[in-house]
Amino acid sequence: MLNRLCLVLCMALATPLALADIDPKGPSPWPEVRKQRIATLLPKAMETAGIDAWLLLCRENNNDPLADHVGCENAGGTAGFLFYRDDKGFHSRVYSPVGEATALAELKIHDKVIPVLRAESALDKVAAFVREQDFGNLAVNMSSGNAQADGLSYTQHQALSAALGEKFAARLVSSDELVYEWLSIKLPLEVEIMRKAAEMTARWQLEAYATVVPGKSTDADIARFLKAKMAQAGVGDAWAPDQNPAVNSGPDRGHSHPTEKVIMPGDVIQTDFGIRVYDRWVTDIQRFAYVLKPGESKPPPDIQHYWVSARDGGRAAFEAMKPGVRGIDVDAAQRKSMEKNGSEHVMWSTGHPVGYVAHDTGPNLGGSVSASVRPSAMKPLKAGMVFAFDGFHAWYLEGGGLKTISVEEMVEIKEDGAHYLIPPQQELVLIGP
Repeated sequence: MLNRLCLVLCMALATPLALADIDPKGPSPWPEVRKQRIATLLPKAMETAGIDAWLLLCRENNNDPLADHVGCENAGGTAGFLFYRDDKGFHSRVYSPVGEATALAELKIHDKVIPVLRAESALDKVAAFVREQDFGNLAVNMSSGNAQADGLSYTQHQALSAALGEKFAARLVSSDELVYEWLSIKLPLEVEIMRKAAEMTARWQLEAYATVVPGKSTDADIARFLKAKMAQAGVGDAWAPDQNPAVNSGPDRGHSHPTEKVIMPGDVIQTDFGIRVYDRWVTDIQRFAYVLKPGESKPPPDIQHYWVSARDGGRAAFEAMKPGVRGIDVDAAQRKSMEKNGSEHVMWSTGHPVGYVAHDTGPNLGGSVSASVRPSAMKPLKAGMVFAFDGFHAWYLEGGGLKTISVEEMVEIKEDGAHYLIPPQQELVLIGP
């Protein structure tokens, strides 16, 4: 049966995405990607959100979450990054401490970089320009629902309001919708980077399963194998390091660390794993394996049913993902399949955006069976979005506890619907004695 595992692994190794095409230890493509995102995607996001101007206030040591998305990651003091639209087009204007202004200007990201001397105030200068332009609204990063759009501190808000004066302080609005529209769409190059990172992620999971010795190997052994792969390749964790990968051959543990549980015949192994490449883009993929019992050459009928049910649920979600379809509707399509196949209730959303973080900004694929629905679940999918999503089936184990198959894939949304970043898992990986 190890030959069966070898066949699955060899098929994965034969995919056309060459590892040589992505070098996590080499120069990052982020500087050029960032420039393109600001020039092409940001104006569209501002127009869609109805925003005249967007101001990020940056500072040292406790910076805005989006600082390195606009170039103010090196702020040594208060800096104002202003993006605005007028009848002449889209513009970017930066008020930077003089010590950082030269290097920032050399990046050629922004139309104008204005050095602010130590005796001067960037806040006062940007406020004067805002009053001069008489913007109808000014978006700032304050949000109750998206941490990526909530970088303005209370004291920064107070200082900005005082600098603007009562009339213009009243025009401050949340950048929530703007940030949503901007971050949720990825450039083709970004999708391609994630595609190749996803291939690495899934390949290593299959290689890890090939090392399992039933009755001896532990969940933590699989995790250690994957951590070694990450270190060798020079990639980071897609989420908290102590919970990446989450490996579990027993009852559900939710988001948790792998334990020293010994993997035994009859176990269904879940590996939830994600990597970060170029310290920027992340993946989120789950692969499942079944450990054959003595005399078995394939999974027993109940396990096979659970697997097919989860796979079919994922396929239902995949087929529902099209531009204009809401996240809650994608979840409903999968829940319908789960109900048909007799799955126990699963509390997790069907899926989520993935990109700069594992749970990125964009439509939530959930809410159809929840008492409360996230506002993002009511948002429509758009071309250029990338999602990680699960096919679910849950059942109760004989020894107690719930077990869930949640095979997780990644897709890009295009005008004609969803496209897998890499081939999805079609069969359980079988681990022999």
